Amino acid sequence: MATEALIDLEKFLASEWDPDLTVGEWWEKLGVEGWSAPDWDPAWYGRGLSRSDGTSVALAIKRHRALPAPGGLGLMLAGPTIAAHGTDDQKRSYLRDIVTGQRSWCQLFSEPGAGSDLAGVSCSAVLDGDEWCINGQKVWTSAAQVCDMGMLLARTNPDVPKHQGLSWFAFEMRQPGVVVRALREMTGRSVFNEVFLDDAVAPVGALLGGRDRGWTVATTTLMNERAGLTAGGHSAGSLASAGQLAGDLARRAGDFTVSPKRRTGDALAYINDAAARVTELAVRMGRAEDPLVRQQLAHLYTLVNLGRYNGLRAKAGGSKAVPGHGNIDKLTMSDIGRRCRDLSLSLLGPTGTLYPYNKEQSIALAEQVGDFALVGETALFASAVSIFGGTDEIQRNILSERVLGLPKDPHDVKAVPFRDLPRNG
Repeated sequence: MATEALIDLEKFLASEWDPDLTVGEWWEKLGVEGWSAPDWDPAWYGRGLSRSDGTSVALAIKRHRALPAPGGLGLMLAGPTIAAHGTDDQKRSYLRDIVTGQRSWCQLFSEPGAGSDLAGVSCSAVLDGDEWCINGQKVWTSAAQVCDMGMLLARTNPDVPKHQGLSWFAFEMRQPGVVVRALREMTGRSVFNEVFLDDAVAPVGALLGGRDRGWTVATTTLMNERAGLTAGGHSAGSLASAGQLAGDLARRAGDFTVSPKRRTGDALAYINDAAARVTELAVRMGRAEDPLVRQQLAHLYTLVNLGRYNGLRAKAGGSKAVPGHGNIDKLTMSDIGRRCRDLSLSLLGPTGTLYPYNKEQSIALAEQVGDFALVGETALFASAVSIFGGTDEIQRNILSERVLGLPKDPHDVKAVPFRDLPRNG
């Protein structure tokens, strides 16, 4: 990080950080001064730093034992998309609340009939006077139950090919006509939701990037999503939740600070730190000297560090330096997840088939065989890594067609009006 920026950050932290501030008060200071999103434009709550320097800022804040910037999809996806495609009025309306954590965001893209084929969404938005009337269903929406806003992709023109008739809206989640239902996963958690939209509305000023130009805007969102799903990455995100519904803004900021050690509490963190975590498990199970185990650990270590180095290379060279970087990194992460699962379960043997679904079961299992619940959760979760953020198949299609220039699918329907397509066509 540039010396001047580092000095400014250290001065800011020394003078402004106070663990007795509320989360909202601290995030207000952090966001307004440009330290929540330091790689954004200085005109819009940034510092104009590189992405690599932005990561360094986040890690420096955590080393200071201060509360990091708001986590979630606001800073990761919505903010960069609005900064790239929004009008000045839209930037004024949305960006400050993102960097200060006042409003949290979810992603209303996937539908029951349009997941990997995202351009096939059928949720409709019809202009009615000065607002859009929206009807449809979304699914696999992370944290929708506690979000204030949604990045909504809806169809505004069914008479043109499917990629051309979409629009991107900044959508108010808490309104009549919006029903959120939790989806219980095989891990026992309910991170994802399905969202039903029945005559919900969005004002005309919530349309981002222009009518029927939503695919271009959504591509920006997806690029930022894939960049955020880095193989071998280590999150410096906040333990406090952004937004009005989570209830953390009024709590003491110091209660959410932790030492800058790696996170230990969820499956994605386990996969992101797979080489170290599975090595620890091998030692714990007395298998660290097994040559076959060591070979698999070496493969896992290599993949994790290749992902990390590719991420660093992309950040150092800018977003266009490595064609297809985000897709390659996403595929690497999927491979790491599978290898992490398979090796962990082979180390545990029959114990790996045991998994607790509540606190009581977790205590009982730990008393009988040891605390292996996170290993089991990671094994159940690993398959999801090859699906969320775009399936492995989609990543390979993008690499083959857009990066390598290979022929497209012979049944390409990009010229057919959406209303004439067969279901899921």
